[in-house]
Amino acid sequence: MRGVDVAILAVKAEGALETATELAEALGSTPLLCVASELRFSKSGVRPAVEGKSLAERVAERVSAPVVAGLHSLAAANLGAAEPPDEDTLLCGDDAAAKELALELAGGLVSGRAIDAGPLASARALEGMTAVIVNVNRRYRAHAGVRLTGLP
Repeated sequence: MRGVDVAILAVKAEGALETATELAEALGSTPLLCVASELRFSKSGVRPAVEGKSLAERVAERVSAPVVAGLHSLAAANLGAAEPPDEDTLLCGDDAAAKELALELAGGLVSGRAIDAGPLASARALEGMTAVIVNVNRRYRAHAGVRLTGLP
């Protein structure tokens, strides 16, 4: 039997750090894909968290496994559709091997591309972009995503 290639931390943001701490020993060195975004909801719209580090960076401080952040631009409703969403997805991380595994996994979830968006510190922007996409989707009652142009 083949082992797990990538573990996915898909929990509400408020439970991500506690869950990562609880799973750290069992996780061992298995790469962890963190898809959570810490958002603040208000009457005027959704805003990214004010924390200096991304949620993924804070998760990485609690586990010994390499952490990759991504899939923040994908609407959950699109993941259950018959066809993969026509969009790209961005992933970032500091461990090249873990990032390759996560990119392969993410590439199967979209009809576009899974794109390497740099080091884990870039998760700060990816998580913030989630707030932008949620605001757009609420405003236009859509399940919009991201498509990058100019790439091969």
